[in-house]
Amino acid sequence: MSSRSSLLRIAVPVLRCSYRPAFNMPLRAKVQSSAMPQTRRYASMQELIKEQPNDDLEDVVFTNQYGLRLIELNRPKKLNSLDGSMARKIIPRLREWEKSSMANVVLIKGAGRAFCAGGDVAALAKWNKEGPAGQQRSKDYFAVEYGLDHMIATYGKPYIAFMDGITMGGGVGLSIHAPFRIATENTVFAMPETTIGFFPEVGASFFLPKMDGNLGTYLALTSEQLKGVDVFYHGVATHFMHSTSLPELESRLAELQFKDYTSLQERYQIINATIEEFNTGLPSPRPSITGQQRLIIDTVFNPNHKISSVLSGLEAITNDSNSSEAIKKWAARTTATINERSPTSVAVTLEQMRVARTWDIATAFRMEHAIAGVFMAHPDFVEGVSARLIERKKTRPDWKPNTLPEVSEQQVQKFFNAEPELELLVNRKESSFVEYPHKDIGLPQEKDIRQVAKEGRYMGEEIVQHFLEKKKHKQGVREKVEEVLERIALEQ
Repeated sequence: MSSRSSLLRIAVPVLRCSYRPAFNMPLRAKVQSSAMPQTRRYASMQELIKEQPNDDLEDVVFTNQYGLRLIELNRPKKLNSLDGSMARKIIPRLREWEKSSMANVVLIKGAGRAFCAGGDVAALAKWNKEGPAGQQRSKDYFAVEYGLDHMIATYGKPYIAFMDGITMGGGVGLSIHAPFRIATENTVFAMPETTIGFFPEVGASFFLPKMDGNLGTYLALTSEQLKGVDVFYHGVATHFMHSTSLPELESRLAELQFKDYTSLQERYQIINATIEEFNTGLPSPRPSITGQQRLIIDTVFNPNHKISSVLSGLEAITNDSNSSEAIKKWAARTTATINERSPTSVAVTLEQMRVARTWDIATAFRMEHAIAGVFMAHPDFVEGVSARLIERKKTRPDWKPNTLPEVSEQQVQKFFNAEPELELLVNRKESSFVEYPHKDIGLPQEKDIRQVAKEGRYMGEEIVQHFLEKKKHKQGVREKVEEVLERIALEQ
């Protein structure tokens, strides 16, 4: 019997039927009566996560379906943008389910065409205009949001995110730290913070530097998007399938049951095999960012470079007669994109990508909270949100400073010298790590493929077969390994 069959025997399936018990009805969080204090410097996390009288009763729907616990973000008209009301509802449910022997798997998804398009930054910009008190209110929101994201990253039960649709900013925080992240043809992933005078957060300082090559730095500085299967190829998602398969997968996940002694890692293996049953093929054999363009990104977007070196590298490609017209146009467009962004945001983000490589997951969230607090008092955040999201101006925002050379090293370091004060919700031994404990669930990492190729024990197709066997013939492994080997050949 195959190892996969042995694994699946550990799970006891529930027979499928059309009947659903009464507890399958949506459950909504009960509003608490206690209000937040109006005058304070910094409230405790337990105080911040209490629900408020004006919280929306309908913005998150919770459903029980056999062993599945479902979180559905329910603000479709606002693309499920995350606000404090939603976060304050999700946190106690996750705590409850983590302790429940009846809850086997947690699934989060969004209503409508977005998973979650980001945080409700328009409200934060409005608060910031009120001065220090409003800026503290914004910091309090980030404390709750990052506490939730850190809880997801360290959660003690299998957590699955359907990244079906727009997944940006705050939506990335709800999904990227999960062991199972499923992309579809509708997925649009981005960290667009430099566009609005902010920086990539929600744990971005932990996951972006871990992306293959220097893709994470490229995405952070430019706010460029990854779409569809590219989200899977580049490791943002662990699986890819057509969106029409998600309802059936959801029903199948609800049927899974585990023995009490089944370890978390064994549960992960069972769920991984279950998801693989619903593969619908890949729409492209290669990601759109590949070949020469990818080589340039890995060379130019080195986080150890100064931003001036990044721009001069792109300029050199633009003027290189040996480069294709497509590559030259892309380099020129990327230069223009960076110059369009907030200079302070770009400079801080590049430093973030450099120094955060040594941060553990808890440090990442605590440092991000401190940096976010400095940004709340910086004029670029209000200007960026107002110009881009509220007034939707087509002209470049009035950044201060207005150009990259005007941003001094001292100004950048001010963001990293802020004292971390975030109180995390999870403080057990497993609450911090330097590598995701579930990092092997997705496609093989490029560094591992390069290491095997460098050792010389395998050649060509042998390397592909090595990783296919290691990953139990997971969908996408062949395509990923072949693409890396093609680029290795271009480098020689």
